[in-house]
Amino acid sequence: MSAVFAGPDHAQLVINKTQAPKDLLPTDQLKFGASFTDHILSVAWDSTHGWGIPKLEPYKALSLDPAAAVFHYAFCCFEGMKAYKDAKGNVRLFRPEKNIRRLNTSAQRIALPAFDEAEVLKLLAKFTEIESRWIPEGRGFALYIRPTLIGTEPDLSVSRPQSALLYIIASPVGNYFGTSGMKAISLEAISTPVRAWPGGVGDKKVGGNYAPTIVAAEQSHARGFQQVLWLLGDPKVPEQQYITEVGTMNLFVAWIDHESNTKELVTAPLDGTILPGITRDSVLELAQERLVPQGWRVTEKRVYMTEIKEAAEQGRLLEVFGAGTALIVNPIRSISWNGQVIHCGLKKDQEVGDITSSMKDWIEDIQYGETEHAWSVVV
Repeated sequence: MSAVFAGPDHAQLVINKTQAPKDLLPTDQLKFGASFTDHILSVAWDSTHGWGIPKLEPYKALSLDPAAAVFHYAFCCFEGMKAYKDAKGNVRLFRPEKNIRRLNTSAQRIALPAFDEAEVLKLLAKFTEIESRWIPEGRGFALYIRPTLIGTEPDLSVSRPQSALLYIIASPVGNYFGTSGMKAISLEAISTPVRAWPGGVGDKKVGGNYAPTIVAAEQSHARGFQQVLWLLGDPKVPEQQYITEVGTMNLFVAWIDHESNTKELVTAPLDGTILPGITRDSVLELAQERLVPQGWRVTEKRVYMTEIKEAAEQGRLLEVFGAGTALIVNPIRSISWNGQVIHCGLKKDQEVGDITSSMKDWIEDIQYGETEHAWSVVV
């Protein structure tokens, strides 16, 4: 259990609904994070008074001093989560307490104020309830919710901000895969630049983790790859290079272990360099519950690129997939590394493997209430 901090108080929420609600976009026009709902929920904090009164208001621009700490020293953390509508019209959140806890952990790492997680969770639920008309119906559709915490004090000294703002906005999102189903992607594995490093903030969802990845991702895309696989280890010594994340997803490898001849699902450990994804955790728990009884082993350990290459060459590499909030899982067709192309177990005309497909179905069944589960919280 994390520590309990004072405020904000959800019971003090002031609700001022818009008098001019926006028209809903047709579902085939929805683009990820490009359109927003009617309202913003916000609550200010300062070091003298603590958390103020939460307010839900019509969606609006923020007014910040040009010297605000968020602009100069990246005092910013956020979360990405979704609300779903089940077949009965109920609104559901998927493991929301984990997102709120991670936001609190990120905030404390970058000297932003901590908060009472239970209270913020109630504010989040109320916001989702009020914005529920924006949740598109149908499997694959959702309302993407972005809680954000920023330092607002106008002070150019490099120090803990004495004021901050917590706010929540949301965006309706379409089926990430459209009508064509999942498509396997190709990765370029690179060891420079480095996304995160031991002792850094790679395990926190802070704004400063993302902007430095864009140029490398653009360059990789120009070379024909859809995502970057971020590696750690000496760039000059291929044998020392090991996987961290792929794009903004955690990476999973399904192979046959060369020593035990056992099927194994493996992912990088939470060593401080990768984000502890909620989808990652869900994949691991479901794999323990449903794959282990079938003879699989589920492991968190460092995975070297040489091991993946060797498994592919020996026919032991079954599947590779990324896992994250945006698309749950995404199959990987190949990884380009050290001048070679590693094929990740899919046949030429195959877009997704059995484990990847099953994992997507298992998680979506819970998210959309088709399988009753404690992870799916009805608002």
